[in-house]
Amino acid sequence: MKALQYRTAGSAPEVVEIPVPQVGPGQILIKVTAAGVCHSDEFVMNMPAEQVAPMLPLTLGHEGAGIVHELGEGVTEFQLGDAVAVYGPWGCGRCQNCAAGKENYCSNAAADGIRPPGLGAPGAMAEYMLVDNARHLVPLEGLDPVANVSLTDAGLTPYHAIKNSLPKLGAGTTAVVIGTGGLGHVGIQILRALSGATVIALDVTEGKLELAREVGAHHAILSDSGAVAAIKELTGGRGANAVFDFVGIQPTVNIAAAAVAAEGDVTIVGIGGGMLPVGFGSIAYDAAVRTPYWGSRSELIEVLEMARRGQITVEVETFALKEAPTVYERLHAGDIRGRAVLLPNG
Repeated sequence: MKALQYRTAGSAPEVVEIPVPQVGPGQILIKVTAAGVCHSDEFVMNMPAEQVAPMLPLTLGHEGAGIVHELGEGVTEFQLGDAVAVYGPWGCGRCQNCAAGKENYCSNAAADGIRPPGLGAPGAMAEYMLVDNARHLVPLEGLDPVANVSLTDAGLTPYHAIKNSLPKLGAGTTAVVIGTGGLGHVGIQILRALSGATVIALDVTEGKLELAREVGAHHAILSDSGAVAAIKELTGGRGANAVFDFVGIQPTVNIAAAAVAAEGDVTIVGIGGGMLPVGFGSIAYDAAVRTPYWGSRSELIEVLEMARRGQITVEVETFALKEAPTVYERLHAGDIRGRAVLLPNG
């Protein structure tokens, strides 16, 4: 089968021919219909050689959807032909967090060497993908896999981040979304659907800000040296009750810290490497700072239900698997509107 693999540290990913995975007991083989492209893939490909070498060659793709193609011995939860989405943050399945469906916070993953597909284990950017356990699949139940595959991360991650701040986002409040790309443009829709907050979106290009307005942002402003002053003006000097930074570089983290109101939330979702020192006088009084990761299986089910109800959609550009290396170039240049999706089987 054809697969997109990161094979050599520091080199571009390549489309290669590899064997179709063999299905073992309890496992499921899916024929991949769609695989999302994400900045997290770039994060892996930018890791130091000594860190990434043990994972290579790595089939990329942690956002996956497909059709159940083959069932391993003992699998009764699905049938051949079922359309499914892959729940990406795999865990041990036996710790307290996993028992609650929060495999994104598995207590044993690091010690057991468990890695998410596409971020350490073979991922979805291939014609077929082996899923280790039925609990890592969620039925699509009528949803278009191409239009919705990115909800497994670009929907689930902002949903998990926003959900914990909802008690602070009633009528008359303000939420700031920094970065309106793959995750941010979905985050805006989630805020509009679930909260009473006025949504202020920040990004560095007018094209991204236009997308933010299209999906429901009340205000869209440039993420520059004047952003904090603009947020303060729009909030009557109070600042934002919650700031969600989907970029996470130092300049955006600085904006988030300066823009948050007293008792507000700063949630750093992006993995750009920015750091936020926290101490008395360094941030608004009683502000909380969080760094969430992905989301739970039950939250993915909730996100997919929001999509069925038409509350959220993903802006996607589709590409053939052979176009993937160019897609990553465009992603790095900020030239993808919403989310890029690969179609490994055409």
